[in-house]
Amino acid sequence: MVRFVIAALFTLIFTAALAGDFEDGVAAIDRKDYATALAKFRSAAQQGSAAAQYNLGQMYRRGDGVAQNYKEAARWYLLAAEQGLAEAQYNLALMYRNGQGVPQDYKEAVRWYQMAAQQGNANAQHNLGVMYRNGQGVAQDYKEAVRWYQLAAKQGHANAQYNLGIMYGLGQGVLQDYTRAHMWFNIAAIAGDKDSVKGRDIAAGVMSAQQIEQAQRMARECMSSNFTKCD
Repeated sequence: MVRFVIAALFTLIFTAALAGDFEDGVAAIDRKDYATALAKFRSAAQQGSAAAQYNLGQMYRRGDGVAQNYKEAARWYLLAAEQGLAEAQYNLALMYRNGQGVPQDYKEAVRWYQMAAQQGNANAQHNLGVMYRNGQGVAQDYKEAVRWYQLAAKQGHANAQYNLGIMYGLGQGVLQDYTRAHMWFNIAAIAGDKDSVKGRDIAAGVMSAQQIEQAQRMARECMSSNFTKCD
């Protein structure tokens, strides 16, 4: 199974250098006073605050304190994304991928995913891997998919870890390796991913006891090293 990460939760971007209206907007969100938050974020956004522009996009996308409006969400995401805010670039890519507020455009989604992924955004790295695996907006390229999955997986991204397990299990973009498939499925399963539990069990069904033991040892080493010793 191939899965995309969708930004479902309202995420605030805090920037120490910003003050005034933006901070008032953050305080209003904490009080669940969305009308005040909307007004304060709009004021800061109009002054060029990328964080406020992003948060306005979030409010319009979710319909917090305002009628849900994907087109308006995409407009504010774009302003923040053009200033280089990775979270806005990621969410704008989601809008293009899903055709929300903008025409569906996989190539444009890939372009924004790449910008966010290059800044280290794990969700964007994972979703870019999915685009390469499916050939959406780019030529299908399993090796490139694996490369992006690995970057996200080593940041602790469970969906990327699951998809790496799939790639190793099927031998797509890498040599087929049930031990490494089991390792990544196991790591994601420990993080609570239910599909990875099934994947781990399937991999274990074609492995020897010695291989399973090795895979478990590799998973422990990978996690204990904070994902620096996973190869």
